[in-house]
Formats: sequence, structure tokens, C-alpha cells
Amino acid sequence: MRPVSSFTASVDLPLRASSVPLARRLVRDVMRSWRAQQDPEDAELLVTELVANVVDHAGGDVLTLELSLAGAWLRVGVLDGSAVPPVVRELSLTEERGRGMQLVDAIADRWGCEEHRGGKRVWFELSPAAVGEPTGP
Repeated sequence: MRPVSSFTASVDLPLRASSVPLARRLVRDVMRSWRAQQDPEDAELLVTELVANVVDHAGGDVLTLELSLAGAWLRVGVLDGSAVPPVVRELSLTEERGRGMQLVDAIADRWGCEEHRGGKRVWFELSPAAVGEPTGP
């Protein structure tokens, strides 16, 4: 029986627009080095939405990007200093923005938001095709 691999990574990024493409590259590079079986384009798109939300809406100087791969499941979290949870808005044909959490809700296998040290952690999980539901919180 092959042992189950588990990997984690965490990096602090400045709270500015240039962190959005940096987070995409980090996710892509970490997934490649871990040989993660999830769709890297899905992971990159979703992390783009989460980091862009933090840049647009959270205060402070820094955000933290967390990645973990436990067995087949990839979990990506973005931590910031704002306690205001993200909102899945109704789609609007007149608004240019505001679709990010709709994408997260549609693409991620699971996602959520939890309090973290006066701020929050917004996370999503992706599985390779046909793996099923993750176990645990």
C-alpha cells in the first residue's frame, strides 16, 4: 500500500494588487512540485478571486496564502485582517465586478470562511476527478 503524502505551505504577501498574479504563480508552482492532481487552472482562478477580494476589501498590510495537500485533496486558504465574511452575490448584468465568490461556489468542491485571530480565513478545497467528499472539518 502506498503511503498518503501530506504537504503544507504558507506565505505572507503584501496587501496590494501585485500579490494577485504572484499568488497565482505560487499556487501553480507549489501544485507542480507536489504533483497535485487537481486542475491547476481551477486552483489559479479561485485563488485569484480570493486574493483580489482581500486586496479590494480588507484592511491591513499583509495577507497569508496557505496551501495543503492531504491525500488527494488540495486546500487553499487566504487569511486577512478583516472579520467581514465574503458574500456570494446574485449575478448582475450591469455590474463589472462581484462574480468572484460565484466562481468559488461553482468550481470548488467545498469552500468556507472561518474566524482567525480577529480576521478571517476563506478557503476552498479541490479534489481530483471522482475522489468523493473529504473527511474532517
